[in-house]
Amino acid sequence: MSKLRIGLLGAARIATPFIAGAKLSSRAEVVAVASRDPARAKAFADTHGVPHALTYEQLLAAKEIDAVYIALPNSLHAHWSMAAARAGKHVLCEKPLALSEAEAIEMFSAADAAGVVLLEGYPFLFQPQTLEIERLIQAGEIGRVQTIFATCGFTLSNPDDFRLDPTMGGGALLDVGCYPVSLIRQLAGARPTRVTATAQWHGGVDRTLAATLEFASGTIAQLSCSFASGLVRTAVIAGSEGIIETDYGNHTIRSAAPSFGLRRGSDWRRPTERIAVPREDGFRLEIDAFAAMIDGSDRDQQAARRAASIDIAWILETILARARVASS
Repeated sequence: MSKLRIGLLGAARIATPFIAGAKLSSRAEVVAVASRDPARAKAFADTHGVPHALTYEQLLAAKEIDAVYIALPNSLHAHWSMAAARAGKHVLCEKPLALSEAEAIEMFSAADAAGVVLLEGYPFLFQPQTLEIERLIQAGEIGRVQTIFATCGFTLSNPDDFRLDPTMGGGALLDVGCYPVSLIRQLAGARPTRVTATAQWHGGVDRTLAATLEFASGTIAQLSCSFASGLVRTAVIAGSEGIIETDYGNHTIRSAAPSFGLRRGSDWRRPTERIAVPREDGFRLEIDAFAAMIDGSDRDQQAARRAASIDIAWILETILARARVASS
């Protein structure tokens, strides 16, 4: 079977680990990169060994490209994902897929009309530790999930960074808070029935935000995200019969022996086990899953990811709306 030929729409920093993951894949390869700045595209291509440096329009028109990876600011995801779909390209779009539920539905409708696959990029969801955590929860190893607490953040010191620009879809929630939101949605398997949120605002964007999500199952999830503190990507899933602790957010596992914590039973004094998982590159796994969706060998996961992405878009939109009301 021939490899899936991927073109990068955008030469952002996130494209570098994506290329590294693609090089580990037996199912895909990066064959082109596009930028609004031709010199930047060429420099990026030369640095990373990508054969072709193109404009956006050239990349979408190229018959030698099967799929596009969207690595652009959040506000541009919908436009270029739909443009790529209409050009007959499968689309792997960086998170967050959309800025609203309506936008996400429109994007999937465009992909359906063109007969192509659209996937939102969350590499950690494909990694062994996430899959094993899901398996343990579904097997009842920690009982009924009572609470989920997840964080993600870092200190963003550059005042001119586009992630602080409200017109570019900036803000802590959309940039880093989408990670805990996606994890919570993955574990809960549904959108929440009640959302509350509060935020510290700076220049029209949320710089620090906290939210509580309540689910019909009875699970209560809390998340926090920030551009003003170095919140590590951690999650604690507490059930009636045990607790799981994990650094869920790694795309590329840096540890030589990755693992997560599991404490069985309701007695907090019981020791925490370390559950070892295989060391895998999240981008490689995501790219392989994307290729499987395209060749039709994993339609179930394609449908599940689509439903999750629409729910995530609604959750993000709702959290921001609640946070604005709370701050008014």
